[in-house]
Amino acid sequence: VQLQASGGGLVQTGGSLRLSCAASGLTFSTYAVGWFRQAPGKERDFVSYITANSEITNYADSVKGRFTISRDNAKNTVYLQMNNLKPEDTAVYYCAVKSASFGSRYQQHEYDYWGQGTLVTVSS
Repeated sequence: VQLQASGGGLVQTGGSLRLSCAASGLTFSTYAVGWFRQAPGKERDFVSYITANSEITNYADSVKGRFTISRDNAKNTVYLQMNNLKPEDTAVYYCAVKSASFGSRYQQHEYDYWGQGTLVTVSS
């Protein structure tokens, strides 16, 4: 199983980026996907979540209204559209997949596989 996160980069405050997470080696359409981020010197935190069939999405309060998660199961890819970026969004962003329908979507240990992360830097 491989999860390849991409799309990070350097952007100014107020700018936008779209992260992608491409999956291989698994039946992607049966997995929920979460995005987490880890800022320098801080723990990794939940950002967003989408169910296997895209019926349910969740967001951390800090990104609600600015970030949008979506997926294309035909392309085995999930996206995180990030708008109105702020310096506090600076972090390494990770995608992860979760096969079980039970267990908390907010808890990292509930996820089965993780990508390598992509760095987002927002300058002030």
